Formats: sequence, C-alpha cells, structure tokens
Amino acid sequence: MSMPQAFKRFFHPALMILLGLVGLYIVTLVYATGESLLACVMLVTLACFIWIYSSPKTYAYRYLFPGIGAALIFVVFPMLYTVRIGFTNYSSKNLLTFARATNYLLEETYRAEGATYNSTLVAEGSHWRLRLEDADTGAAFVSDPLVLDPGKPQTLKPQPLTAPLPGEEMPMKDLIEHQSFLKGLTVLMPDGGQIRMTGLREFAPSRMQYTRNPDGSLTNNQDHSVIRPNPKSGFYETSGGEKVQPGFQVDIGWKHYVDILKDPGVREPFGQIFLWTITFAALSVMFTVSLGMVLAVLLNWESLRFRSVYRLLLFLPYAIPGFISILVFKGLFNNNLGEINIVLGNLFGIKPAWFSDPFLAKTMILIVNTWLGFPYMMVVCMGLIKAIPQDLYEASAVAGAGPLTNFFKITMPLIIKPLTPLLISSFAFNFNNMVLISLLTGGRPDILNTSLPAGTTDILATFTYRIAFEDSGQQFGLAAAISALIFLMVAAISFVQIRATKITNDDKR
Repeated sequence: MSMPQAFKRFFHPALMILLGLVGLYIVTLVYATGESLLACVMLVTLACFIWIYSSPKTYAYRYLFPGIGAALIFVVFPMLYTVRIGFTNYSSKNLLTFARATNYLLEETYRAEGATYNSTLVAEGSHWRLRLEDADTGAAFVSDPLVLDPGKPQTLKPQPLTAPLPGEEMPMKDLIEHQSFLKGLTVLMPDGGQIRMTGLREFAPSRMQYTRNPDGSLTNNQDHSVIRPNPKSGFYETSGGEKVQPGFQVDIGWKHYVDILKDPGVREPFGQIFLWTITFAALSVMFTVSLGMVLAVLLNWESLRFRSVYRLLLFLPYAIPGFISILVFKGLFNNNLGEINIVLGNLFGIKPAWFSDPFLAKTMILIVNTWLGFPYMMVVCMGLIKAIPQDLYEASAVAGAGPLTNFFKITMPLIIKPLTPLLISSFAFNFNNMVLISLLTGGRPDILNTSLPAGTTDILATFTYRIAFEDSGQQFGLAAAISALIFLMVAAISFVQIRATKITNDDKR
C-alpha cells in the first residue's frame, strides 16, 4: 500500500475521532454551565453526525444532515426549552435556581457595631496596597501587596502604617470596576476584629446575615428569625408567610395553562386578544386578496393605457421596507398633527382619535396592513390570470357575458384554488405579525382592570412579548406557556396548508 493510500485510509477515521473529542468537550462545557437540555440536544446531534459521516450506509444523508442538525439546535431546542419554561414559575422574581438563591442569602452580610475605616487602594508597581484609616482615631493600617484578581477571594492582615505610601490612589472609575473583588476581601485587624467592604471607600465590621440549619432552613443572625424554603411559591418565607428575595425556580406543573383557562385576570385578556388575532389575520387576508385581485384584473385589461406605469406605482408599497411605511402611517394618523386628521377636519370637521379609541385603532391597523400586503397579492393574481386560456373569455363574449360575469364565473374560480395555499400562509404570517402592531400602536389602548399588560390591539405575539419583557414581574413562565399554545395553533395552520396543497395537486392530476 502506497503512502497516499494509507494516508487517505486513516485520515477520515482520525478526523472523526478528533471532531468527536472536540464535540464532547464542548458538550461538557455546556452541561457544566447548567444547560442540561441544550447539552443533550448537542450530544444527540454529535452522535448522529459521527454515525452519518462514518457509515457507508448513510452516505445519502450526508447532504441532508447539516440542515437537520441546524434544525435540531436552532428550532427543536428553543421549542423544547420554551415548553419546559412553561411548567415553571420562571420570572424576574424567580430567576435563580434553588442552590444559587440559597448561596446568595448565605453570602449576605449586615453591618455590625465597631469602628469604621476609610479605605483607599494605593499603587505599588504592578500591585496594590489597601490603606485603611480609622474614621474616629485616625490610626492608619496598610496591607501587603495584592493582585486584583476577582476569582480569588483573599484574607488580608494589615499592619500599622509607619510612613506615608508613595504611590497614587486608584481613581473612583477604576475603583468601581474592581468593586466585586473588594467585596470578596476579608480583613483581619490587629485587634482581632474582622471587617469587610460596606462602601466604595469604606470598610466596617460585618456579620453573615444568615446561617444554614441542618433541616435546610436559614436563621437570621440579626433578629434570630428563621426562614424556610417554600417549594410551591419559590421563595424563602418567614413564619408569617413573608417572602424573602431572591426567589428560585420551581416546577408548578400545568398552573399557567390552568390560569389561561380559569383565572379571570389571565383568561379574559387572553380570550379577547385571541379573538382579535383571528379577526385581524382573517380580515387582513380578505382585504389584501380582494384589493389585489381587483387591481390585477384591471391591470390585465388590454385597453387600459399606461398599464406598466400603474403596475410600477401600485407595486411600490411592497418595494419600500415595511417598517418605514408603518412609521410613516403612524405620523399620518397622528391625532393632532397627522395629515389624515387635518384633511378630515377641514372637510368634515372631525378628528378621529385613531390611537385612543379601540375600534378606530383596529381599523387603522387593517388599513395599514392592507396597504402593505395588496401589492404582493396583486402580482400573484396577475400571474395566475395570465395562465387562464383566452378561449374561455372569447366564448363568454360570444355568449354576451359582461365583465362581472367573467370575473365571478371564470377568473375567480380558476385562480382561487392555486391561491389557497398562499392565503393560508398569509393567515399564518399575520397571526404573528408582531412588527406591525409593535411599531404602529404598541398594542394600545390598554385593556383596563387586568393584572397583565394587555392592549385592545395586541395580538398573541405582542401580548406574549409584553408579559415576558415589559411587565414589571416579567412572567417568563406564563409567556412561555402562551408561546407553546401559539406554536400549536401555527402548527395546525401549517398542517391545513399542507393538506390544502396536497388536495390542489391531486385535483390538477
């Protein structure tokens, strides 16, 4: 066997082993950070990668795997992670795990009685010395040279200062940057006292706020009260039921889904927004298709002069980026300074409150969305109309039929079937058309008497976003539960689309 052949024979297995080891190392790092679900998905993806690119039997799948692997990591994992969060109390008040919340409380300190020391960091070459001065007596102390490494908590034993330190003091800006390191310092004074950082330029005696008990409870060393973890609420609580921050994540089962169905504070805004989402998506499709189809028929009229100019002008709304058009319309519909209200005020003496009246706000949204969507539908319908045999229109003309008869008896029936999958796709798109709502109304005007941030023009996507990121409580768990429901709805719409496409293809055969 020649050298090139031997190299080719052993290169591929060696490369697979190397990639496998690197992949396992990355998976281990991800698992060490606490992301066990992502680590499992990455491990499955890695195993499939090695198997597919090592076995001759799976040669055909080597071209499909990059897309499948990307889907597992960037689609399947976020979906599973979102569903998982929906069964927890994850929120801005319950961000930490139980272990991290416990450690946070055990690291808390309170200021005890004793002398207060003004502190400064003085440069000495590449090292620093901590200088402490008693605020009452003026006695000064200095530590040994130390390296500012926040990853290594240190215990210092300063000695009385006998001569002024020659170095420069650390400026306040740099002092703030090293605050985490200074908080980790424990200073043992010559008199046996222990002090810690209590301010940017202050050290004072401090004591640990809590002590762990054998039964898992924590004793407050300041008032000797006891707090215990509550696995239902996700907080340490006092005997009186008072919750102690920070909270921790716990599994709450189907609570969020039950609240969506039974809790009036969640059910009522969710139901109202769900109905508006369906209505908004359906009317948007109906208006854009109707206007686009009518314009397509008119622009296919051969006797119409300057047809190409009209086509260009009517397609411009689709060529302009959507967010620009939305912001322009937001200015046009302004209640006081918008051109639309100025014209209506001069002609009819009225100035509609587009952004404060729920019905008018919804009407405005539909007008803007129709403007943004009809050019695409017009172009699609023009192409479908071109595919209709002209013999049908000639036979209709011989029979004495007019334009309306041609439209309802020939044009519409022949283009509606191939247009159906596109209509379903458009419905699914508008079902989650978050950009339009966010930029135009922000979901407002708000729904009153509700505990959740909900607006009359919110759709489910913007409603979920506001719950997760704009609510003062930032209820990520509830938002994840609603996102899971949205996913099921969109999946159902996609299934209907696939079925409709299959039926259309079967009819063509």
